Amino acid sequence: MREEFSAGGVVLRGGEMALVQVTNLKGETVWTFPKGHLEAGESAQEAALREVEEETGWRCKTIKPLIKVHYQFSRQGVPVSKSVEWFLMEPLEKVGEPAEGEILSCRWATAEAARKLVRYPSDVELLGLVAA
Repeated sequence: MREEFSAGGVVLRGGEMALVQVTNLKGETVWTFPKGHLEAGESAQEAALREVEEETGWRCKTIKPLIKVHYQFSRQGVPVSKSVEWFLMEPLEKVGEPAEGEILSCRWATAEAARKLVRYPSDVELLGLVAA
């Protein structure tokens, strides 16, 4: 089984949170929170800040760690065990646009709207932590 490590952020601004729309491994279009793989020598927090900026265009600061989640899936027939470390973030400034070719769309959503949009169990768990 292949092991992968990623990090991401739940970015809160005025009662809304940043969501990104992507195409998943099954070819489905889904809304989720921004995240991505750690690069060599990068901490989870550094990776989360970089990925949020790349995927949303927002430079952020970390407020606190939220949770570490684990799940398994298959990619091209290879089983993958994935760990994702999530951080609560606050946006500082808009510095760019979402990563073209990777991110279909980016939006701000209330917790109520986000509950209707996200589908992954780990995203639902994140919502429970930040929008209780």
